[in-house]
Amino acid sequence: MGGTAIRLHGLSKTFGRTEAVIGVDLEIADGEFFSMLGPSGSGKTTVLRMIAGFEAPDSGIVELAGRDVTRLAPFERDVHTVFQDYALFPHMTAEQNVAYALKIRRVPRHERLHRAREALAQVRLDGLGARRPSQLSGGQRQRVALARALVGRPRVLLLDEPLGALDLKLREQMQVELKAIQRDVGITFVFVTHDQEEALTMSDRIAVFRQGRIEQTGTPAEIYERPATPFVAGFVGISNLLAGDAAERVVGSSGTYSIRPEKIRMLEESAAPDGPEHSTATGTVAEVFYLGDATRFLVDLDAGGSLTVLQQNLETSSEDVAACRGARVRLLWHDHHTFRVPEAQRPQPGGDTVRTTPHAPVR
Repeated sequence: MGGTAIRLHGLSKTFGRTEAVIGVDLEIADGEFFSMLGPSGSGKTTVLRMIAGFEAPDSGIVELAGRDVTRLAPFERDVHTVFQDYALFPHMTAEQNVAYALKIRRVPRHERLHRAREALAQVRLDGLGARRPSQLSGGQRQRVALARALVGRPRVLLLDEPLGALDLKLREQMQVELKAIQRDVGITFVFVTHDQEEALTMSDRIAVFRQGRIEQTGTPAEIYERPATPFVAGFVGISNLLAGDAAERVVGSSGTYSIRPEKIRMLEESAAPDGPEHSTATGTVAEVFYLGDATRFLVDLDAGGSLTVLQQNLETSSEDVAACRGARVRLLWHDHHTFRVPEAQRPQPGGDTVRTTPHAPVR
């Protein structure tokens, strides 16, 4: 990745009395797959629309490749947007849909057909150009919309929850394909989603939005392993937050700490700790959630509160794990998997001693 594709300075936007975006600063590199992640109403789509030119910021600057485009119309910006509903013309073939934007720009017929076929090939739709949208699957229609965006050869492609209308299996397949396409074409993709797993799977970097601001920007590993705030710890995946007296008893010091459930081993209560570099806590299995490939255990700690533990079902069945309910257990995890949430971002006093925040995508 070379230069900077997008730079946002102090971007703000208000709708009536609602502050949708508040002082957002952000840089996105050339050739990067960048995701803006957050719940509904967090400001991510409004930021995308300001980059595209569909919304004008109340204050701040939008730069594309070092050029101030804040007051330019959408067609004057070297970007293209793919929406969730695809907006394909039903009476046109896939090839005609892709070539339509070039026709409007008066590109000669021979060239636009060549470029349309080239774009369809880029999204793995060779040989399907003669089909109409009704003759294509949901995933194929999504790729036609993507080819239509790529045919104009934009510097930046903006994608507003483009996989939201697909079923789970197809969405997972398209996540892999979309990342492969981005790698092949080499242009900057800016992807808006509320799905944490989708962002972690596809992105080079992620910005986590909350209430119009960016809570944290980083690689998927940085966001997941070292959350900067309790919100990020809870929103991205499943996180246990230890605080107050429980933190003193379990971790040995005050503060707020994040521990991912898959980092914790659940053993018999009589099992000895592995060594001084490990943390341990005893408790009782209060609830068991069988997920097929894994099981989630909710353990009430003797130190107060509870922790969630996630274990793969390598040799166990639903009957085996259900029998664990009520069992006395020892929890064990390595000290380097206990991450201290920065001091300034701690939850307000008066909350639970131990909080487990489940993965609950906001639709």
